[in-house]
Amino acid sequence: MVKAYELRGNSKEELLKMLSEQRKELSELAVAKVTGGAASKIAKIKSVRKNIARILTVHNQQQKEGLRKAAAGSKYLPKDLRSKKTRAMRRALTKAELSKKTVRQRKREEAHPEVKYAVKA
Repeated sequence: MVKAYELRGNSKEELLKMLSEQRKELSELAVAKVTGGAASKIAKIKSVRKNIARILTVHNQQQKEGLRKAAAGSKYLPKDLRSKKTRAMRRALTKAELSKKTVRQRKREEAHPEVKYAVKA
């Protein structure tokens, strides 16, 4: 069984090589299952599938990290690297946009400031 932390140190080529080996082993195990192979081989199928998933996960993480580094200085981030949030949150006004006031609103607030009352104790 391969561990994810062990895979992170490997290069892209090593990961793809390991992936092809695992896939080849999986196909051999699938053949053994069909032909009525040993129970140990049939039980091994699950671990090999999980290994393939781990290798693919680490590979995809490395690719995404490379894309992030490449897009670091650019004006726009690719859509798959942007934060997902929710549709409503993405379309909501920014804090700067929320704090802006129209000329009419500023004049009205200036003409009629909030009245402060002194309350007798």
